Amino acid sequence: MPGGRLTHEDRRRIAAWLAEGLGYAEIARRLGRPTSTISREVARNAAGGDYLPDRAQQAAGRRARRRRPAPPTEPPDDGRTAESVRGYVEEFAALLAGTGLPRMASRVFVCLITSGRGSLTAAELVRGLRVSPASVSKAIGYLEAMELVGRRPDPGGRRERYVIDDDTWLRVWQADTGAHARVAEAARRGIELFGAGTPIGERLGQMGRFFARVSDEMNNSGLTDTAVRDALTVIAALADAGRPLTAGELATALGLPGGRVADALEAIEHRPVIADPLALRATGSGAYTLAPRPDRLSPAQRQALRAIAG
Repeated sequence: MPGGRLTHEDRRRIAAWLAEGLGYAEIARRLGRPTSTISREVARNAAGGDYLPDRAQQAAGRRARRRRPAPPTEPPDDGRTAESVRGYVEEFAALLAGTGLPRMASRVFVCLITSGRGSLTAAELVRGLRVSPASVSKAIGYLEAMELVGRRPDPGGRRERYVIDDDTWLRVWQADTGAHARVAEAARRGIELFGAGTPIGERLGQMGRFFARVSDEMNNSGLTDTAVRDALTVIAALADAGRPLTAGELATALGLPGGRVADALEAIEHRPVIADPLALRATGSGAYTLAPRPDRLSPAQRQALRAIAG
């Protein structure tokens, strides 16, 4: 059968045609095979320059017996067919691709998630997705670079298995949280550079508030209730004092250990949303004060307030 394994008769024909002086390309044409199949067959089984069909057939049989059989396909649960699983994988992959993940990487990722064993080899991915090994290799490389997929040795052979580690989601969550916080901070620096009353400043203000809110919601469990209460107490103290205070002065006035005050100040610096609509400012003398956030009021609002105050 063209495209299948070479038979004993095929090998005898190859030997006869080689004896006639035919080239690999012509032999391949007559057998309906790729030229590389013929050249590889002859190179693998030539002995002293001669291709021996009987020996080649025996060697092929030994290789076939050494090959591990493909792992059995897991029987679907009740109501779950192979077609429904394949459809789910494609649908889920399309949704992930909509978030920016490449389509093939999305398909590989969903296959790993939905694998019964929790891991797959490259060959299993190729068979399951019906794609080329190169496509799977490229997708795996992308997922590994993002630390979404890891490698484990295959206990049953020399191949590697690809897995999604238990802490994958924590790494992704931490990376996203840090990225959102950095974007919010960059937006605040931009406001100071371009001015809160400019169109650029207003756009950066909207952007900064959005990413700060997302970061705060994602990282909400990063602070204890005590740290949040201490942070709010420090903010209230700075607002009441009406002047800059050092960490030592705050600790003395509030009757709190210096470590708790330092943790509170650090929490406000890393999560400015705690002090919103105020912002913590450090002075050159090591003291801290509060100032209104420049992105909370529009130029028209500031002008109206100044008119009232004047």
